[in-house]
Amino acid sequence: MQSLESLLERIPHASLLCIGDVMLDYFVYGNVDRISPEAPVPVFHKAQQIRVLGGSGNVVRNLDRLTAKTVFLSVVGHDQEGEIIERLLLDLPETKSFILKDPSRTTTTKTRYIAHHQQLLRTDHETTHPLSSEIKDNLSELFKKALDEIDVIILSDYGKGIFDHDLTRAFIKEAQTHHKPVIIDPKGHDYTLYQGATILTPNLKELSQACGKDLKTNDDIVQAARDLLQNCQIEMMLVTRSEQGMTLVDRHGMAEHIPTQALDVFDVSGAGDTVIALFSAAYAAKIPALQAARLANTAAGIVVGKAGTATTSLKEIREKLSLHSHHETFEKIQFLSDAVEQVITWKRRGAKVGFTNGCFDLLHPGHISLLTQAKAACDRLVVGLNSDQSIKRLKGLGRPVQNQEARSIVLASLESVDMIVIFEEDTPLSLIQQLRPDILVKGADYTLEEVVGAQEVTSWGGQVILAKLVPEQSTTRTIQRMK
Repeated sequence: MQSLESLLERIPHASLLCIGDVMLDYFVYGNVDRISPEAPVPVFHKAQQIRVLGGSGNVVRNLDRLTAKTVFLSVVGHDQEGEIIERLLLDLPETKSFILKDPSRTTTTKTRYIAHHQQLLRTDHETTHPLSSEIKDNLSELFKKALDEIDVIILSDYGKGIFDHDLTRAFIKEAQTHHKPVIIDPKGHDYTLYQGATILTPNLKELSQACGKDLKTNDDIVQAARDLLQNCQIEMMLVTRSEQGMTLVDRHGMAEHIPTQALDVFDVSGAGDTVIALFSAAYAAKIPALQAARLANTAAGIVVGKAGTATTSLKEIREKLSLHSHHETFEKIQFLSDAVEQVITWKRRGAKVGFTNGCFDLLHPGHISLLTQAKAACDRLVVGLNSDQSIKRLKGLGRPVQNQEARSIVLASLESVDMIVIFEEDTPLSLIQQLRPDILVKGADYTLEEVVGAQEVTSWGGQVILAKLVPEQSTTRTIQRMK
């Protein structure tokens, strides 16, 4: 399996069609040092004003920053704000924009007043009535013309009038005809509007509103998502959960909870736009959904540490992943009590847990083959690692060549390994009995009767697998050659 960092290299080859409600965001920065004598309100001294694309425009900003090729369709009013949006879109080199002007509409504009890193007030100016028949027809024609040159479609619904029932259904049906995945940032309570879409990306509040329930636990979220997916014939849902990260659920039993990577939260404005942009770009680049979600989670952790509706780049994401990978290596090495709790959590999420064990002193191709075969048989692989004292008793003086800290770090750096637990005993029997794995893997130089823990694993319905050996590969043989 490729690392997340290497998968990022595919994103510049992705091509997407984004259609949605574009807005103009004003950020007005200033200072407050007194209360007005006219009323009990702060006096705001304006110092600086920044204008950026908002709504679906921020999705496109994110896609462009990721260097994904994008076609963008939207509608603005025949006004100054609409002209500013068109000029801002011209500054996006990877984006081709087709913006329709509707004289009956006011371009949605949001103005935020910020002092001392605190938002004091937001004012909105907009109209949200449905599109005219002429505008809808023109939008549909542009949509159809763009389908041949893109891989994935994003419907970015901000509830401003573009996505009425008929037009949304027509978009999804046309996409299905052309076998194009549709990823939707949904709004409202009725998700049957999005029937036949590929993936929805609601936040937790939106999902709660759609199912009419207060969702408190992971199980609540998974069940609510799965019910909606089934009822609406949608394949998958990525639920963004603020400080609790994300949950990815499909109709076929998969449910993964991805913890947040945000260390400092400065401003959550536009984080959902970053999520759907990176997830969609990764999906368009043929990156599997779970890895795409993890990349989106990393990107979201970056943008919430910035001010305003921020974006991130492939370079920033790559650097973040590189730092995280070092932490992740050490997080894989667990004490037994924590390991038992983690295995229980994995099993509750429907994951099949595998186990193998060994000294893994001077890692060689035989070790890699064993771990690869073990990982292929399960969803999560736990490795029991003999301690230094255990190896001395088994192998004699002079062993191990590498101490347990070095051996565990090397194992943890392998993508096939999800957890390492060091054990002091001569055999891993006690460890197996406490972890209760579903799959036990050992090399084919053992018989089933000789495999420690085989009887226990089969007693609770598990399976024992004897992995094929790589000829003439062992640590002992390597040491003898060195001598």
